[in-house]
Amino acid sequence: MTTTPHPLVTGAQRLARDLLVPRAERVDREGVPASHVEAVKRAGLLGVVAPREYGGANAPVAVARETAEILAGACCSTWFVQTQHHTPVKLLAAHDSPVREKLLRPLATGELMAGIAYAHVRAFPRVPVRAVPEEGGWRFEGRVPWYTGWGLNDVMLLAGVTDTAEVVFVFAEAREQPGLTPSAPMRLAALTAARTVSLELDGLWVPEEAVVLRTPREEFALVDLPRAANASPAVFGVAYAALDLVAQAPDGSETARSLRARLDEVRQEAYALADRPAAHDSVPQRLAVKTRAYDLLRAATTAAIVAGGGRSMDLGSRAQRLAREGMFLLVQGQTAEARRTHLGSLAP
Repeated sequence: MTTTPHPLVTGAQRLARDLLVPRAERVDREGVPASHVEAVKRAGLLGVVAPREYGGANAPVAVARETAEILAGACCSTWFVQTQHHTPVKLLAAHDSPVREKLLRPLATGELMAGIAYAHVRAFPRVPVRAVPEEGGWRFEGRVPWYTGWGLNDVMLLAGVTDTAEVVFVFAEAREQPGLTPSAPMRLAALTAARTVSLELDGLWVPEEAVVLRTPREEFALVDLPRAANASPAVFGVAYAALDLVAQAPDGSETARSLRARLDEVRQEAYALADRPAAHDSVPQRLAVKTRAYDLLRAATTAAIVAGGGRSMDLGSRAQRLAREGMFLLVQGQTAEARRTHLGSLAP
């Protein structure tokens, strides 16, 4: 953790202590309430990576990671809803466009919150969502398999692929409208609370001025694949939260101490890799470290279950919630290459 806490880190710690941790099991059962999103906004955490000139904090990447760890360890469902917001903010900040001037300030200040609907682009050459040019704008056809934060987000970053393998990123309102129909909320083994749906796109029309980026699919992959190979701060946040439970249990202090030391080491290595320029030839190394982080996450959450004994089977148990959240993080943002690497590490 940082030596001198950044104000956003202090705010995240206070939010976790006073709101997220005490209510995490209830949220897990009932869903992330709008009041949690408002609390994240008031803490300034939606603007952690946003430019100062647009009302954001422009905090160092270490601060963004640390606040993510804190939120994920406190209430992974709340973390997952709000983490969607940061990619649209970073994309707007990086690319000059009319939609940047319209949306970046309200997103940076937390007046609006964004979700993402573009992970399906990684399925190429399969194209779940097609972008079709039309005079004055674009039409989107297909199905977004996963969209998190439905009913909590104001806008979404949506992507589709053209017939010429160009990826088109646009902003659209996150609401049912002509050409966009959400499914019922998904019932999941973990993070049902994050309000995830699928989206049927049947000719959703978006004006040209809503486009933030158009890029060849190959260029998108060169940047996206190394980034997706990095270990998520949420993995460390949930693992540390589980080890806190282990440390409090009889006979658990030595196990917690040993696992924490190993987790600290992998965390340091993972973040050092993430800070390097995204190079495609670094993907195997990043995935190897990510897999080690998964191993320690699994060990930490298993230790919390064991330390809790039979109480861990109660749905109100923090240990079993963390274990299910850990299971979710094993597949969150998973690519085919990450799956192959992880499965290979599990082979005898």
